[in-house]
Amino acid sequence: MRKPIPVTLDKKLVSLVMAVSLIGIGVTIFFSFHYATIILGERATNQLIGEAAIRGSAIEGTMKSKIQEMQVITTNPMIKLLVSELNQIEDAQILAGTIAQKRMDFLIEVQAFEASIGGLDDLENVEIVGIDGERLFALINTKNKKDYLSDPIFVRGAKEPFTQIILGADGKRKIVTAAPIFEKPKDQSPSGVAIITANTNQIDSVLLNRKGLGQTGEAYLVSQYGYMISESRFIPNAPFVQKVDTEPLKHCLADGQIYFGIHNDYRGMPVLGASNCMKSLGMSMIVEIDEVEVFEPVADLRDKIIVLGAIITVVVGVAAYFLSKLISKPIIKLKNAANQVANGDFNVRTNIKTDDEIGQLSRSFDQMAEQIQDSLLKIKEREDIIKQQKDILLQFSQYSSNYCVCFVDIVGSTKLTSKLSDMETSKFYSIFLNSAATAITQNHGVVVKNIGDALLYYFPKTDSEEQTPFEEMLHCCMKLIEARTTINRALGAENLPEVSYRISAMFGPVRVAIVATSAIDDIFGSTVNTCSKINSLAKPNTLVIGESLYQKVKDIKGYKFEKIANYTIDAENKFAVYLVSQ
Repeated sequence: MRKPIPVTLDKKLVSLVMAVSLIGIGVTIFFSFHYATIILGERATNQLIGEAAIRGSAIEGTMKSKIQEMQVITTNPMIKLLVSELNQIEDAQILAGTIAQKRMDFLIEVQAFEASIGGLDDLENVEIVGIDGERLFALINTKNKKDYLSDPIFVRGAKEPFTQIILGADGKRKIVTAAPIFEKPKDQSPSGVAIITANTNQIDSVLLNRKGLGQTGEAYLVSQYGYMISESRFIPNAPFVQKVDTEPLKHCLADGQIYFGIHNDYRGMPVLGASNCMKSLGMSMIVEIDEVEVFEPVADLRDKIIVLGAIITVVVGVAAYFLSKLISKPIIKLKNAANQVANGDFNVRTNIKTDDEIGQLSRSFDQMAEQIQDSLLKIKEREDIIKQQKDILLQFSQYSSNYCVCFVDIVGSTKLTSKLSDMETSKFYSIFLNSAATAITQNHGVVVKNIGDALLYYFPKTDSEEQTPFEEMLHCCMKLIEARTTINRALGAENLPEVSYRISAMFGPVRVAIVATSAIDDIFGSTVNTCSKINSLAKPNTLVIGESLYQKVKDIKGYKFEKIANYTIDAENKFAVYLVSQ
């Protein structure tokens, strides 16, 4: 009984539909996520570039306005005169007393300065320092005496007007603006330095306004030395402590070029950022927002697509399952019918009446089963007739002819196969017999059968007086001897022993039986028996022939015939045996 082949069309169809759905959803998610990421990244980058430009311009304007405001003091005639007068007093005690007397004059001018620029809510102190480093006036006096000559703000302020952010003595950030005071416009050396200190409320209002920067965005300033000089959103007390060594700052310091893109910030977190290089002020503006927050909408979209895709896949899978059931029902019926036919039951019929391809297949199957059933019945009837007439056919189909009969036998096959397994022995005989049979049939011989490790073959055309069939017989036997090289190569490839064989040939009457149940004629008679007996007289890989065949071939050119023995059948029947060589 053949085991039925299971049909899994339902599962395969459902699996195929599910796979197609998942692939489609996967491709949709990939491209949606990819293009959404690009678009969102471009928008966020443009926004950050705009924020950096706007906020940077605001801070740059604030810092430059401090220098412009400073000119009100440095160009004030009264302050110039006061500084000039005080610079001329060399006695320290007299100078101290004079400064105290002149303080009201300075205060009046400073107040006038405040009034002229509309008031300064961020102003903390105004200092006027003589060129020799003596403090001539301070809006807020301190008892601590300061060495202005070693103060970098005083030193730079004596050379040029500038403004910068520093860390004050109270630990708070300050905006310091300094400028030289010239007694006369054309003077090469200043008579003093004006220093204004203000708080950072103005720039903080620009930096700490994080509208449009989400939950993780921030804008901050970095000095030319690589330290943060404004407040950090994430790290407390970061100004002048937190080192910044990121891509935006490197580009600003190296070539003054703005930078935008994804990079790691000072925390080591991946961010999307943009910069604004303010080299004239010795600092850079950087605006950043965490990459996770920027692309969170894309990730949310991806998750929603995945959930929606999973729902669609389940729905499609359920629909495919029921559809496959509908489609596979007639196919399963066909499968079961095919299994019954395979088990020998040809009475089965599917009887599927649909008009589709499955219905057509069903009708073809039923016709096939019917035709096979009819054919088997006819075959059985003919077999019965053949069995009844077999003996008669064999008896009346016999006839006798004079043929050349040959016998090829392996030398020492028992010894060769004694150490081989059954499988190896079978392969050994198979290679030899099939190779020998091929060589024989290719050279006009007819293989009758194999007898153990030997082959019996003959040449039907030798039943004539022509010499050509006998030449073909000798040529065939020699080619069979030459085939030993090819046969042994095939045996060696299978790790089997080499083979040698002997060939014997006889000519005489042969009985040929044409058997009705076989496509191959059988031969028998005394000529066949004698041929097999003289085979043992041949040496390995040689051909020997009997006297009757010798008389037919002795005049054929190209061959040498050497008598090697006399073979005796009985007291009245003796004949010579010849070795044939080329």
